[in-house]
Amino acid sequence: MAGQQLQVLKALDDAKTQWYHFMVVVIAGTGFFMDAYDLFCIPLVTTLFGRIYYHKEGSDTPGYLPPNVAAAVIGVAFCGTTAGQLFFGWLGDKMGRKRAYVITPMLMVVSSIASGLCFGKDPKVVMSTFCFFRFWLGFGIGGDYPLSATIMSEYANKKTRGAFIAAVFAMQGFGTLAGGMVAIIASAAFNAKFPAPIFAIDHIRSTVPEADYLWRIIVMFGAIPPALTYYWRTKLPETARYTALVAKNAPQAASDMAKVLQVDLEAEQVEYITQEDFGLFSSQFCHRHGRHLLGTVSTWFLLDIAFYTQNLYQEDIFTIIGWLPEPENINAIEEVYRIARAQILIALCSTVPGYWFTVALIDKIDKVGRFAIQLMGFFFMTVFMFALAIPYHYWTVSGNQVGFVVLYSLTFFFANFGPNATTFVVSAEIFPARLRSTCHGISAAAGKVGAMVGAIGFSTAMHAIGLRKIFLILGVINFLGMMFTFLVPESKGKSLEEISGEVDVETADAENGTST
Repeated sequence: MAGQQLQVLKALDDAKTQWYHFMVVVIAGTGFFMDAYDLFCIPLVTTLFGRIYYHKEGSDTPGYLPPNVAAAVIGVAFCGTTAGQLFFGWLGDKMGRKRAYVITPMLMVVSSIASGLCFGKDPKVVMSTFCFFRFWLGFGIGGDYPLSATIMSEYANKKTRGAFIAAVFAMQGFGTLAGGMVAIIASAAFNAKFPAPIFAIDHIRSTVPEADYLWRIIVMFGAIPPALTYYWRTKLPETARYTALVAKNAPQAASDMAKVLQVDLEAEQVEYITQEDFGLFSSQFCHRHGRHLLGTVSTWFLLDIAFYTQNLYQEDIFTIIGWLPEPENINAIEEVYRIARAQILIALCSTVPGYWFTVALIDKIDKVGRFAIQLMGFFFMTVFMFALAIPYHYWTVSGNQVGFVVLYSLTFFFANFGPNATTFVVSAEIFPARLRSTCHGISAAAGKVGAMVGAIGFSTAMHAIGLRKIFLILGVINFLGMMFTFLVPESKGKSLEEISGEVDVETADAENGTST
């Protein structure tokens, strides 16, 4: 059933943290940088689309992106991401992590540039072309989820594995900040070059040509990070766990790891005895890992309904609390500047610290593991959503906007110091090597389906039921996420083979110096 652990895998589990681990974090984090950058910039870009392509000539009011077009722009990227997660998750197990890993940055670079080159005066032509390339951008970003998580988990040692996987995901925080900085710098430059009173109607109309340049700059900047890391991805060797456990070539695994990590390895000839090669969704898989897959799928799905809904409604929330003037009273470029500034403030005060709290604590404190962090995150997200919803008029009508923003920010903090990070980490640890990338891709794809439910479904419901009821619904969803967390096992401090059952309990205990 299970047998001795290969020396190369034990050496990886016991290896000291080295510079190469940090380099892999940066290389693997590119897709998550792009994911956050893309999510962050879309509210800005759709605002400009409304101003440019849907402004009625002679009207004193700015144009708005029709709800069906806005849903298409948002939803098509999620569809691409979902497809990419499923396809590249399967491909990573079928042909190897490294060979699939060099395809995704090329998709990101080409799609980002092509998205910014959608020319034409007909809104239908521009929007259709933009959505086409956004699908493929999402496809590339989605592919990075299972591949980056699996590669980092299989490179890391068991003592700091959670922190390194979480650090890859935490690159989303830098993507959020980069999106804001690009928008702020570009919009400030245009405002400096074309000064005019902010509240002048003539200036609102005159910003259309500059706004057209602005959205293209924001979108095309996203091609730079994946272009910079493409070369280094080609130099990454295949992970030792894939080579030894899936390709059944332990000597090659030892040779590959010896080139990049300072570990003492010998070429091994011993066959690694694993469990029977059961397939995905076979009765044996369902018996051993069905509960775990249900746990990762359900928690990621529920989390992303809440998380993406909150992100995509930031502009509406900023307007409600008075951080933004009504669109009729501000020009397009100034509106982008103010939205970006508000989003950066939220990111700096809550989103980014939340990611790095997870990185700092997920492996450090004995009683704070993946399970505890995820349960705590869902719990506080539930509490703060109800705290926003129940006294909603107190926050928004009675002039208590500061308190509203603090609670709203705390939901982001505990999402990232909680399930937004742990769902990513655990899905890369608890499944067998030959199915690890596939199962992570399935779990991540469930999350993006949840994102579509939140972004498209709630955007339709927003005008019908209002923001207060949406907060109440999101509170219930977060509570359900807390309940489904009990299906997910704790993986802290164990080897990947021990977690997935590829090493039996007696062998694992012997390696850890304990007895059963």
